[in-house]
Amino acid sequence: MPADQPEWITSAQQALGRRVRDARMYADLTQEELAQRAEIDRSTIQRIEGGQNDAKFSHLLRVARVLNVPTRDLLP
Repeated sequence: MPADQPEWITSAQQALGRRVRDARMYADLTQEELAQRAEIDRSTIQRIEGGQNDAKFSHLLRVARVLNVPTRDLLP
């Protein structure tokens, strides 16, 4: 994460990560299972949940589809 990133972006990334993690846990999936079903790397799921990266919109669409939640419900 860039050091010069505004706090509101960092906060939003962390909120997104918590929502993805909560939805994944509610679906009773491991990070590995979610990654496999969404066809993305587990490390990407780990970074998203940790609020450590700018998630690609395509990744969010895949994750939301696997978790059976509207994409908007993942966004802060």
